[in-house]
Amino acid sequence: MTKRIFKSIILASVIVLLASGGLTMGVLYNHFGNQLEEELRTEAEFLSIAVENEGMAAFDSLPAEAERITYIDTDGTVLFDNESDTENMENHLDREEIQEAMEDGSGRAIRESDTLSQRTLYYALRLSDGRVLRVSSTQYNIPGLLGGMIQPLLIILIITAVLAGVLASRLAKNIVNPLNHLDLDHPEENQTYEEVAPLLTKINRQQKSLQAEIAEAKRQQEEFSIITDNMEEGFLVIDSHTEVLSYNSSALKLLGARPQDARQSVLALNRSESFQNTVEKVLGGQHVISNQEFQGITCQVAANPVFQDGKVTGAVILILDVTEKMKGEQMRREFTANVSHELKTPLTSISGFAEIISDGFVKPEDTKKFAGRIFKEAQRLITLVNDVIKISQLDEGKLPYEKETIDLYEMAREILKRMEDHAKNEGVHLYLYGPHIKTNAVKSILDEILYNLCDNGIKYNKKGGSLTVTIGQDEERPQITVEDTGIGISEEDQKRIFERFYRVDKSHSKAIGGTGLGLSIVKHGTMFLGADMKVESTLGEGSRFILTLPEDE
Repeated sequence: MTKRIFKSIILASVIVLLASGGLTMGVLYNHFGNQLEEELRTEAEFLSIAVENEGMAAFDSLPAEAERITYIDTDGTVLFDNESDTENMENHLDREEIQEAMEDGSGRAIRESDTLSQRTLYYALRLSDGRVLRVSSTQYNIPGLLGGMIQPLLIILIITAVLAGVLASRLAKNIVNPLNHLDLDHPEENQTYEEVAPLLTKINRQQKSLQAEIAEAKRQQEEFSIITDNMEEGFLVIDSHTEVLSYNSSALKLLGARPQDARQSVLALNRSESFQNTVEKVLGGQHVISNQEFQGITCQVAANPVFQDGKVTGAVILILDVTEKMKGEQMRREFTANVSHELKTPLTSISGFAEIISDGFVKPEDTKKFAGRIFKEAQRLITLVNDVIKISQLDEGKLPYEKETIDLYEMAREILKRMEDHAKNEGVHLYLYGPHIKTNAVKSILDEILYNLCDNGIKYNKKGGSLTVTIGQDEERPQITVEDTGIGISEEDQKRIFERFYRVDKSHSKAIGGTGLGLSIVKHGTMFLGADMKVESTLGEGSRFILTLPEDE
């Protein structure tokens, strides 16, 4: 700030010096020019009296230092000139001042000489005989005067600059010194310039506000620490460079890390490949949910990226101990697999016997109706077995399928076409919207997911209701939305609808039919594809299932 004030004072001094010097020189130059013109006029008048009385003899007594005198005849011929030979001089009848004098009695003119940096003033006076007496004198113009005064001007300028520099330096220090000694910790106690008082008042208010905000932030941080430290779930917040910003003790316990490790990179908390991959993906902008083993404990790791202005600035990682849950799932999978293998063969036989009976090998009046029921139940049980097998295969990730290019719109259209009769019987209208979006996925699994969603949308709909399938995109990820106008799902049921054999409307389960495994197949198929499933539902109004597929690799 001192330098800026110093420069400003120096600049102002130089500008004032130059402006005042130029203005003064201009005023004096104009003043002396007017004075010279007045002297020429007086000299011409006095000389004209002598010429009127003595004639040409009046010029004999002119002093050597006299101004230039020219005597011109009525035809413009030069009769006398004290500085030039009249025989070599041209006719002056066309001169401006001569013409003006002959017409008006007197005339004046100024002629500039750029080469000589001077100007000449002429004053002409007409005599009684019609002849003209002209007196002239030269005067340096401003550039000429400056040229002759360069050395003294430079000396004056240097002295002025030095003096201005010394004064500017002292003034700048005197101005800034009180500001440099301000006590910003107690702004209102300072005695300084009145102009600074509003600023100090504002600083004081901001300090009080900042102190209150810091105190509130500390309080919230303490509350947050108390809450997170008492959570059974592990909690981690990291920045884009994997540095740990916040954590709780449960996270360290589940990851098998020490408190001192939490003050560095999150990668130092657990060096397993799966955890390292999770951190890498989440900082790459992906939402990651996976089950991982930490010191014999099965944990579900949910990592969500934090975006700011479209860029990943960090991530939040939640770690849940799901060991008991996974054990229960494992027992259920084993039971399902065993039951399916035990029931498939006899049920297939029942179906075969039912077909024989329905073909008429026994009395039609006794057996046809019964055989039809056996066949129907057998088919239902076979469907159940197939569904259980599908879930078991999805759980184990042993499906021998390969990805292929799928037109989502065409797949949805084909599925809705297969369900036309079912929808017609239930009084449900089918709609399909969206563009032809292609993606790479396992076709059979995606078909199974979409079929089950549409099947449920028809089963749990209302008479005259609708089922709408919409194909779209969420940024770069393909998306399928299945929306119905059915009975809806409560918030409590939404947490369990993907469990095996769980039914929302148990009182109408037999009437509606199905195996109770449709949404469980949807859930496991979604996980197999690496997709995301979102449920939105309002009880009594309908449900919306949003399947977001991963980007093509």
